Amino acid sequence: MQRDTQPTYGNALYEELFGIHAGKAATFVETPDGVVISYSRFLSRASTLAHALTRLGLKPGDRVAVQLDKSVEMLALYAACVQAGFVFLPLNTAYTATELSYFLENSGARVFLTPSRVEEAKLDAAIKLGTEHCTLDADGTGTLGELARGQSSHFETVPRGPDDLAAILYTSGTTGRSKGAMLSQQNLLSNARTLVDAWRFTSGDRLLHALPIFHTHGLFVGTNVTLLAGGSMLFLPRFDLDSMIAMLPRSTVMMGVPTYYTRLLADDRFTAALVEDMRLFISGSAPLLSETHEAFATRTGHRILERYGMTETNMTCSNPYEGERRAGTVGPPLPGIEVRVRDAAGKPLATDEIGVLEVRGPNVFKGYWQMPEKTAEEMRDDGFFITGDLASISGDGYVTIVGRSRDLVISGGFNVYPKEVEVLLDRLDGVVESAVIGVPHPDLGEAVVAVIATGHAVAPDPNHLSEALADQLAAFKKPKHYAFVEELPRNTMGKVQKAALRAQFDGLFSEP
Repeated sequence: MQRDTQPTYGNALYEELFGIHAGKAATFVETPDGVVISYSRFLSRASTLAHALTRLGLKPGDRVAVQLDKSVEMLALYAACVQAGFVFLPLNTAYTATELSYFLENSGARVFLTPSRVEEAKLDAAIKLGTEHCTLDADGTGTLGELARGQSSHFETVPRGPDDLAAILYTSGTTGRSKGAMLSQQNLLSNARTLVDAWRFTSGDRLLHALPIFHTHGLFVGTNVTLLAGGSMLFLPRFDLDSMIAMLPRSTVMMGVPTYYTRLLADDRFTAALVEDMRLFISGSAPLLSETHEAFATRTGHRILERYGMTETNMTCSNPYEGERRAGTVGPPLPGIEVRVRDAAGKPLATDEIGVLEVRGPNVFKGYWQMPEKTAEEMRDDGFFITGDLASISGDGYVTIVGRSRDLVISGGFNVYPKEVEVLLDRLDGVVESAVIGVPHPDLGEAVVAVIATGHAVAPDPNHLSEALADQLAAFKKPKHYAFVEELPRNTMGKVQKAALRAQFDGLFSEP
């Protein structure tokens, strides 16, 4: 079913995702402890939070930085920001105070929200920048919760246009500085509409939601699609194998990263009978191994639907709901979205040739916050975004991602850019130079490995290196293994040959 892509409301994103459900007693969210929250109750809470944020003096377009544990309260805060016209800025809960200082300063966030129990260093980062700090806990308490107490459950929705910003999501930069991807109302709404149609979502669907909601996958794919379809979510605070096994029989759809599927397959309780009422399993955020795809089909009779997207583009490609779900590919481009591959000079490439994937469509972001030069570097004059991912396109339109031109490591579904880790390692005693790579890992997809050049000196203690990085990097960015060499391999131009290092350590985490 094709939908009219022109906005029909003063704030189309709010009205189509949230406002359309006003007064509905139907279930929106159910938590593992049995709490059931209706659409009506959820929207009332969102309105009280919108009033609370407005009382802080925020105006439409102001950024609201959020580093909260996954909860229904955080979802309500997202709805509140959309309704009041604020720009939602979710941050990974693993980010350290050092990392947060940059995000807050770069974004110019007016408010920074954390749980009541927060590291003092993170609070100091906000105070130094003059950012107002508020707290919000999963049970609705905290300073913002108190401010929302007694507020009206009705909030007059603030008009916003299709090009107005709805969110900023930071994606790591190859130079060690993250970039804020600016996502508009049109970006988010057009993609949700497309996915509801492509994946056949209805109000009868129950999504098993174990993904984080500071990330495109869990927030703008899982949550937005459920909202637009009027379905419900079984809302887990995180991936927990026992909870997943318990809730799968009550679910109709599951979205996950490949790690979720490998862990399910490793459990004997995960059987075809357990998932006989499921209609769809979706995987993304990292490459799904063909072996995992085939093992899953053999065990359950379901073929996982693999799709492809980025922070900057939302979802771009998807294997079909009806038709061949081809292992090792991410399927054709979604309706209304164009893809192509070009060589390094921008020359078009033929069918099945490998080049850099480029994307154009209403899903593509508006650019990087306060980085016009970087935006210009990565956008073609004809509107195509240069993803940096290496890919080929088959004669029948299926896209295969074969690598990443920027040496991105995707570990457990999270992006790790080597340069950010290398800059910190190179400052440490005993490290002459470092090269950070990703190598195959049976659980994480890829694991971060640091190859340390020591010259002729004695190698430093790996534990000391880990301790030195403890407060500087989020856990998912930290190396899972340290290897020591006298010098790093280089080509004739002096560039470190990371491909050779990846080949050398390819089997590091393989089963004996």
